[in-house]
Amino acid sequence: MREQLLKSFVDMDEQEAVRIARELVDTDGGAVAVLDTCKEAMEEVGRLFEAGEYFLSELIAAGDMFNQIMEFTLPKLQGDEVTSIGTMVLGTVQGDVHNIGKDIFKVMAEASGINVIDIGIDVPHEKFVEAIKEHKPELVGMCCLITLGVDSMKRTIEVIREAGLRDDIKIIIGGGRVSQAVMEHVGADAWADDAARGVRLSKELLGKE
Repeated sequence: MREQLLKSFVDMDEQEAVRIARELVDTDGGAVAVLDTCKEAMEEVGRLFEAGEYFLSELIAAGDMFNQIMEFTLPKLQGDEVTSIGTMVLGTVQGDVHNIGKDIFKVMAEASGINVIDIGIDVPHEKFVEAIKEHKPELVGMCCLITLGVDSMKRTIEVIREAGLRDDIKIIIGGGRVSQAVMEHVGADAWADDAARGVRLSKELLGKE
């Protein structure tokens, strides 16, 4: 079913994609499978757009389709209230307006007991600093889906260090452009290219895994 969902989504068959997602979400592990598949589909739509095969109309349609599916899928992940194991400030870095991966990660992190302070998308470096001072988190999560975001991550971490806050927190980065090399380049403590890995590593950084 995941393959069918992926194909329908990328082919812009909204009715079929939503129908399959509704069926899949009620299977064991279905919510995670649906969101992971839709994220993969969005990345493929983005690739087709960059290749000139899709246009802005397809990007908008894909975003609308994903939002429809998220409406009935995210609540399945939230479940019952859980005991907090730590706090994270989370945002998509300056210059990047993607929020899909961030939103999926947020829900899964909160379900695992992490209190997530979501400061949004296209977040200026200084806003991360302000949020750290205000909320005093153990973790900071930074997301980016475009190459430009890597330099923004690096600068954000530099600004956090300049503010004297770096030693008090652990930083995890995520998104389609991150890797071990990027983590070392920007000065983060961990990296993840999918939400489930991100949650597991976040719990490790908190000493809870």
